[in-house]
Amino acid sequence: MNTAKTVQHIHLISDATGETLESMAKAALAQFDTGEVRKHIWPMIRSPQQMDRVMNDIERRPGLVLYTLVNEQIRDVLVRRSSAAGLKHVSVLDPVISALASYLGQEATHLPGRQHMMDAQYFDRIEAMHYTMAHDDGQMPDGLAAAQIILVGVSRTSKTPTAIYLANRGFRVANVPFVLNARMPEERMAKANALVVGLTTSPERLVQIRTSRLRSIQEQSQTDYTDLETVREEVRLCRRYCNERGYPVIDVSRKSIEEAAAAIINLYHERKGPCGNGAGVK
Repeated sequence: MNTAKTVQHIHLISDATGETLESMAKAALAQFDTGEVRKHIWPMIRSPQQMDRVMNDIERRPGLVLYTLVNEQIRDVLVRRSSAAGLKHVSVLDPVISALASYLGQEATHLPGRQHMMDAQYFDRIEAMHYTMAHDDGQMPDGLAAAQIILVGVSRTSKTPTAIYLANRGFRVANVPFVLNARMPEERMAKANALVVGLTTSPERLVQIRTSRLRSIQEQSQTDYTDLETVREEVRLCRRYCNERGYPVIDVSRKSIEEAAAAIINLYHERKGPCGNGAGVK
C-alpha cells in the first residue's frame, strides 16, 4: 500500500496540447487525499517514434498512464510498452467518444487536436478577452454598451478573476467597482443590454483579504479600506444599490471563481433564453 510519503507518478500523454487531459486529471485527483503526486505532461505526440522516446522516460518513473491519442500506430506503441512494463494505462476519452458515436450514428473523425481548431468561437473568445481586459475595474465606461455581463461590487470581491474566467468562456464582461461616495455610471449601464450582477462577501473576510493585499504591496494596513465598520457599510450599501435596481447578488464568500461564474452563466441564460443574443462559448 502506498504511504503518504510515497511519490506517485501520473503520466498524461496527448496528441494535442494536453489541456483537456490535464483538466480531467485535476478534477479526478481532487477526490483523493493523496501524498505527493507528480504529473508529467507529454503533449503533441504525433509519431510512433516520439511515443517510444516518451515511454523510455515513463519506464524510468513508472506510474499511471492516462492518454488521449487518436492515431492507432501511436496508441499501439503506448499499449504494448505499458503492458510489457506492467503499467496501468487508460484512454480517457474512449468511453465518451464511443457513446457519442452510438448516439449520433456517426464515426469519429480521429483527427488530433480538433477541439483547438481556430473557428469562429475561438475568435469570439479572443474578442471577449480583449474587451474584458479593457473594461476592468471601471475602465472605459463609454464601452459599457457592448457588454454582455456587468459585474458590480466593492473592492476585492473577485470581480476581475470572475470576469476573466467568463471572458474565457466567450462573454464580454465589464466590471464596475462600487466605491463609497462615488458616482456609478448609471446612464451607461442602463443603455447596455447586459446582465448586471452584484458580487458580495462577508465584511470580515473582506477585511482579511484587503489587509493581506496591502501587506503584500507593503502599504499601511490601518486605513478605512480595512476598517471593519467602514467595510460593513460598503457591503451594505452595495447590496442595497443592487437590490433597488433588481440586480441579482451572488455571495462569493464560500464560492470558487468557477462556481461564481457558473451561477452567473445560469443567470445569463435565464435572462436571454437558449437562443438569446450573444450567448457565450460553451
